[in-house]
Amino acid sequence: MPHTNLERVIALAGIYQAVNCVTRIARQGSADSESMQPCIHSLFQVDAENVELVFGEPGALANGARQLVAQLTGQPERDLEMTRYVVQVIKLERELARRPDLLAILGDGIREAEAKRAHFDLLHLNLLAHFAELYSQTLSHLQPRILIHGDPLHLRNPDHQNRLRALLLAAVRSARLWRQVGGSRWQLLFWNRPILDDARRYIQGTSCLDSDRERIE
Repeated sequence: MPHTNLERVIALAGIYQAVNCVTRIARQGSADSESMQPCIHSLFQVDAENVELVFGEPGALANGARQLVAQLTGQPERDLEMTRYVVQVIKLERELARRPDLLAILGDGIREAEAKRAHFDLLHLNLLAHFAELYSQTLSHLQPRILIHGDPLHLRNPDHQNRLRALLLAAVRSARLWRQVGGSRWQLLFWNRPILDDARRYIQGTSCLDSDRERIE
């Protein structure tokens, strides 16, 4: 069954949302939990019925979609460091795809995390530390090495380090999904208009969902 451009945009927004959380933690020492949760949620999804459900509730990637629009249009502004991280994440996923041994370690680690999830919330530090260790055991051995820049005070914090690695693992997971539904770097270069249109459509749908929730409440 062929995948749609909207599905590819959702997966791409997953990369941007995880990377945006990384930059916010590195620079400011915190990230919105509502933005982080869909990223970590995606790490547990191995047989979701559709692309959007990988990230949880409909509209969960509104922040990532907004980041994608900003990078494509420059409005309100482009973040070149974020673009660099996204490119590196996509390259890193391609290297991971060539390493069945590391994929097996990741699979085992995800199953171990599922057992831990019975005892911890999705963003609990113990669970994030597990994913951070999984990142260190696998992706940190591949090229390119992703070097995060930010405030040294935040980067030296062990809990922030775990959050950063867990989110980078989630970004790579989204990159893998993006490739599985037909995404390619060529599309980022030459399909800007279709990507932009569907990203805006996704954001608009999210706004409608928020309005519906407000009426229900």
